[in-house]
Amino acid sequence: MFCEVDGVSIYYEAIGEGYPILMLHGYGIDHHVMTGCMEPIFKKRPGYKRIYMDLPGMGRSKAPGWLDNTDRVLDIVIGFSEMVIPEGDFLVAGESYGGYLARGMVYKMPQRLGGALLICPVIVGERSKRQLPPHMVFVRDEKLLAGIDPENREFFERMLLLQDKRRWERFRQDILPGRRMMDTAFLERLKKHGYECSFDVDRINPFGRPSLILVGRQDASVGYKDALRLIDNYPRGTFAILDRAGHGLEVEQENVFNCLVNEWLGRVEEYRNRA
Repeated sequence: MFCEVDGVSIYYEAIGEGYPILMLHGYGIDHHVMTGCMEPIFKKRPGYKRIYMDLPGMGRSKAPGWLDNTDRVLDIVIGFSEMVIPEGDFLVAGESYGGYLARGMVYKMPQRLGGALLICPVIVGERSKRQLPPHMVFVRDEKLLAGIDPENREFFERMLLLQDKRRWERFRQDILPGRRMMDTAFLERLKKHGYECSFDVDRINPFGRPSLILVGRQDASVGYKDALRLIDNYPRGTFAILDRAGHGLEVEQENVFNCLVNEWLGRVEEYRNRA
């Protein structure tokens, strides 16, 4: 489905019925990364309406020339949420760049959010200022890697620490479709004119709704140490730093990821019942 927000055509998929949860993917990919990790959870957990959007310039959503910074992207995301979820509160789940946008929503519209899930969130926009661990590899299937075309292999090796058949299948399913469709010119404009918002998305009053912040101990893309500065912002937040996990945490530690997300949803339900 498509929804037009301020002249920007946003593609999204809505699955299920019930309490809404807005899913925000990372930079240069599309909604498949979120459907890949979240739908297995909700198949066993009814009562939620999952809304997976393609961010502007990514997937099937277009980005006009005037859309050149994250302030404007955030405005589009908020406008989209207000159109597809016009009433009541909802959850937001963001991965990487989507985790940055999710915190922008916490900053701008906390009263409408019933909880937040941040997966390997971008904390510091400028890579040179991030506290990054060295790149590590724990599992490497040389035979598998030899059969992957060079461009996809390089990206796979750079992003994942467990380079085996199971993770390659998820990578091919969740990551590559969006990589093929990304608007490179838009992404370059975004980096040039404003990858970070013009305001500090983390300068907020404590967000007292159930939250979950997941980071990989070996995440050489966004790191994990910078995320610790968010602890006081999320007094109802579980913070988990997972070993043997990089920027593909949701597939590298799939069982732990599923367990923690289910526990978060349980806290959300408890909070809503008490309210």
